[in-house]
Amino acid sequence: MLSEPRSGRLAAWGNALLAGFVSPDDAALAIVGDDAVHRVEGLPGETGPVGLTLALGRLRALGVTGYRVALPAPGHPLGLSGPPDFNARALDAEEAVVASGAAYGLVPEVYEAGPAGDVHVEVVWNCLPVREAPPADVPSLGEAERELAEALRDATEVLSRLDVAASGPVAEAAIDAYRARASRGAGETLAPGYPPRAVRVLELAQRIGLLISVAYENGHGGAVSASEIAARGEALRPVERVARRAQVAAYNAYVEERERER
Repeated sequence: MLSEPRSGRLAAWGNALLAGFVSPDDAALAIVGDDAVHRVEGLPGETGPVGLTLALGRLRALGVTGYRVALPAPGHPLGLSGPPDFNARALDAEEAVVASGAAYGLVPEVYEAGPAGDVHVEVVWNCLPVREAPPADVPSLGEAERELAEALRDATEVLSRLDVAASGPVAEAAIDAYRARASRGAGETLAPGYPPRAVRVLELAQRIGLLISVAYENGHGGAVSASEIAARGEALRPVERVARRAQVAAYNAYVEERERER
């Protein structure tokens, strides 16, 4: 799972822009991140792709009041509300942004070119109609925090018993990279305007997601029998699901809080 999905950056900084915490250019710069360029295609009133700054302004004019994240996986339409065409494209991308206030959603297509170490990345966000309905299976921040603690405890017990803790140079490099990014400060985890609890939940979910990814990428660890490998997968899957749910809850906290205040 992505430690920082592009949909999370767009939703977080799009919400910060709507709340007046950042300028349009600063929001667009934060959303693009290390990519070369982001464009939005299919925007009402436009005949072709447009830049992020223009797109965010146009969506606001169309009535958008907030952005939510969806991180669906096969059998788990997390954060989606339909219709089927949008859900299918979001599932293929493994992420999407769903607007509130106006029935639009954004699904990214990522294009990469160039050699390793010098990859040029362009992202096209496809703007599509969505169904105005509650998003699927999104917990509250409190629920997400409790689920993370319980799932991590259960998985750690099983993985330790099977001797499948992530180890080796690949795992160490990934964990060092996470620590270096985290050391830049919690303020960069989410955009301005998010509650501290959302930052805390997102940081824990990202840390758990990284460890899950490292565990998958390092082969079977000490699990050598078919039954041990199956048990390892059974331990990781629910934790991965909980971590994705927690990420969505954190990114969506801005919209959820605004709706409670109404």
